[in-house]
This record gives sequence, structure tokens and C-alpha cells, in this order.
Amino acid sequence: MKNISKYKIDKGILIPLLILATISIITIYSAQTILPSYLQDLALRQGIWYIVGFGLAYFIMFIGNDFIYDHVWILYGLGILSLIGLFFFGTTINDAMCWYSIPGVGTIQPSEFMKIVLIITLGTVIHDFNESFSNPTVMEEFQFLIKVGIIVLIPSILTFLQPDTGVVLIYLLITFVMLFVSGIRYRWFLIAIAILAAFVGIVLAIYFINQDLFVKVFGTSFFLRVDRLLDWSEKSGYQLENGLYSIGAGGIFGAGLKNTPLYFPEAQTDFVFAVYASNFGFIGSMFLILILLFFDIKLIQIAIKNRSNKNKYIIAGIVGMLIYQQIQNIGMTIGLMPITGITLPFISYGGSSLLSYMIMAGIIFNISNESLRYTN
Repeated sequence: MKNISKYKIDKGILIPLLILATISIITIYSAQTILPSYLQDLALRQGIWYIVGFGLAYFIMFIGNDFIYDHVWILYGLGILSLIGLFFFGTTINDAMCWYSIPGVGTIQPSEFMKIVLIITLGTVIHDFNESFSNPTVMEEFQFLIKVGIIVLIPSILTFLQPDTGVVLIYLLITFVMLFVSGIRYRWFLIAIAILAAFVGIVLAIYFINQDLFVKVFGTSFFLRVDRLLDWSEKSGYQLENGLYSIGAGGIFGAGLKNTPLYFPEAQTDFVFAVYASNFGFIGSMFLILILLFFDIKLIQIAIKNRSNKNKYIIAGIVGMLIYQQIQNIGMTIGLMPITGITLPFISYGGSSLLSYMIMAGIIFNISNESLRYTN
């Protein structure tokens, strides 16, 4: 434990978080106009989640990152158990068993917390490997990658079976980014990309040549997920079309709060950017994107200045996750990326995702605080 009164709060992190929290609550409040009656309290809930989230970030600052790092394998084990438990005690929503239902609280999605746990676990494993082997051989790196692969594969399989393909993609992206900055030989990335390209090529070939065979080999659920991913290339789909129309209707300055012209599914989560853009227009959208960009750059600067390699790896994983989700969410909303159900960090509604990001924020505050101590 540590006395956080000895540390400053990095305003370069805190102020963007407060702005994003305000944008999130306002946008979700506006989205309620096109949501069913039983979802008319989402803005209030999001506000409560943010209050809890800032409290959680404060708690993370209180216990310190070292405490978390020292108990990372316990956290990893608990994360895996929480994913396994979904198959026995989970609540099914939209044909996916990704949540626990807690009376009086709502639903909790373990995979959201698993993203943060995975980042810390990989950061620890990468750091320990580089500390043990200053100039590793190819075989030593291969054994290290096998270990990393097992760590990532277990939650990936469990999450895929829920099914939640979007989060699995985030797991893999986190791993790729963290390994890229770890200093291992680049040949491994070329090999991984070649294997992945071959696998994707085979899957798509079967899909286009013989869809009946595809269903027999991979199952109906995976077929529907691939089919949904491919819809974006033709700009087809009710959700995308109405979302694009709403964004276009916003114009330069927006139509104003609570003036989203058309209904589209998941306005409070996956397509929250469409609500925001329709209300605040191009100018408002650029403002939001600049805030997100400022926040990302600030994290990169913190990583560069920090002396701990473990902290650098962890921030790399966090930044990779955030940038991917930002690009993917906004891109799919405007028809440039496939629709994968990935939310916009700090903006989309969701208690589990928001709390996981605030845990991440607490960790970042601790890393930043190492160079922001009071001198008086």
C-alpha cells in the first residue's frame, strides 16, 4: 500500500477522462429517445458507473501497481474461472452467454476485465523473459512464444465459445502489439502473419465455394459471424444504413441533443458514435476524435518517459487496445470497417467495460505518478 497524498494526479489524463465521461452521459441520454421504454435510465446508470469507476481508479492508486503485478497469476486464474463459469451460470443475451446477471446491479461481462488482466499478465511474462535472457537464442524465443500462446489461447477459446469474436480479436491485437515492442525477432511476426493469412484464406475459400461444408466444419454460429463480417463490404444492413443516414443528417454543426432522426440497434453501445455525430455534427465529431487522440498520445508519452520496461509493455498493450477499439468502432459506424460489436472506450454504455477502463486508468495514474511527486 502507498500514501497517494504524496503524489499528484496527472491532469493530462484526468481532464480528458472527465470530458469523455461528460460526452458519454450526454450521448447516452440523447440515445434514450430511440431506445425502448425500459432503457430510459441508461444515462443515469452510466453516471453511476463512472462514479464507481473513479472510485475504483482511486483504489488502484491506493494499493499500487506492485501489489497488482505481484498477484497477477491469481488474477489470471480468477479471470479464467469467471469465463468458465459463464457456461454454467451465465445469462444469455442475443444468443451470446457473455454475462453474469447480478440482482440489483445488472450484468457483468468477465471478458472485459480479462482484457486488462491479459495485458498485465503478458507484460509480466515479457518482462521476466527479457530480464532472464539478454540475448536469447531462436529456440529460447520459440519456447517463450509457446508460453505466451498458451496464456492467450485459453481465454480466447473460452471467449470465442460464448460467442464473442470481437473480444477475441482484441486479445490477439493486444498480444501482437506487446510482443512487437518486446524486442523479439521480427521473423516471428512474418511467420504468424503468413499462418494467419493462410488460415483466413482457407476459411473464406470454403465459405464462398461450399457454404454447406462450411457449416458442417465450423458450425452455424461461426457461419453467421463470418456472414455478418462480410456484410460491411456491400454497405448492407439495416443498422449500418440508418446509422449512416443519421450521421449525414447531423451536417456540420449537428441536429442538436435528442435529435437522432432514425432508430438503429445498439444506439447506446456499438453505434453510440452515430448518435453523437447526428447530434453534434462534424465539428463535434472532430472534437471527440481529437480528445481520444490526445489521450492516446499522452499514454505513449508516459510510456516513453517511464524507466520500467514492464510498465512500457503494459501501456503498449493498453494503447494498442484503445486505438484498435477506437478505429474499429468509429470505422464500422461509418461503413469503413466490418461490424464486430466492439464498443467505443469511455463513451459506449456498459458497466463492465467502463470499470475495466477505469482500472486501467488507475494503473496509468500510478505509472505517471512516478515522475509527478510533490517536491514541497
